[in-house]
Amino acid sequence: MLIFLVGFMGSGKSTVGKKLAARLQYDFVDLDKTIELIAGKSIAAIFDEEGESYFRSKETEVLRSLDGRKNLVVSTGGGTPCHSENMQWMNENGITVYLEMHHGSIYHRIGKHKKERPLIRHLGDVELMEFIINELDKRKIVYRKANLVMKGERLKTEELEQQLLLMMKK
Repeated sequence: MLIFLVGFMGSGKSTVGKKLAARLQYDFVDLDKTIELIAGKSIAAIFDEEGESYFRSKETEVLRSLDGRKNLVVSTGGGTPCHSENMQWMNENGITVYLEMHHGSIYHRIGKHKKERPLIRHLGDVELMEFIINELDKRKIVYRKANLVMKGERLKTEELEQQLLLMMKK
């Protein structure tokens, strides 16, 4: 079974994904880290040197290369579901989980680390909050197509595991 964690940057996909994979005794893949490994450079460098459209095509390529894998938890990038019909592909090939978070929570999580994130590194505090609100509003439409929606704030991995096990039994 493939389990895809989706949500906005800073929603905890990688942190939750590692814990969930350990609990289920599944392998774990962080899509962004895998892209960096294959490209031999950071996501920020890919954006700077190749542009976002190149990055999105590589992201889709790496995502779809997971087809046929078993017992795998995948932490996707925040924009992954919103491009190239990736959300539909993930829904057809596994279980998708949206880690839903309030824009204020996201702001507090990513504000300190924005230099590492190409889409926000140039934004001031007010612009960052506006970006989060606007982008989250657009992306929620896609994110909510997930098979399971879990509140990201105070999410307990055990609760997520129980919900997934129930879904797998159906």
